[in-house]
Amino acid sequence: MTKDELTAWALAHGWQMLGGFLSLTKPSSPKEAIVRLVLKATVVNLEIKKPAGKWEKVAGTAYAKVEADPETGLPRGLGLDTIPGFAMLMRENKDRTVFSITT
Repeated sequence: MTKDELTAWALAHGWQMLGGFLSLTKPSSPKEAIVRLVLKATVVNLEIKKPAGKWEKVAGTAYAKVEADPETGLPRGLGLDTIPGFAMLMRENKDRTVFSITT
């Protein structure tokens, strides 16, 4: 996947831009990012915010090694499919985005 393809996928699946990063937020605090994708020139990093507030890189790879799953479209190569609770967090963020009322 390219940087643009990854960005389009993320925005279509509940991620939002917070602080310049594609981010997922806490269900109880939708303005506070707890997971983010750091898109650099040649690599993408997946980071999770620790309770102390520091970001920890949990995965990173070159864009060329990130491939969309043929069945689900989920990018493989970053561990998004192996982190427990991650699918639920993505679903909650997407539902909040889809069902939010804008004024």
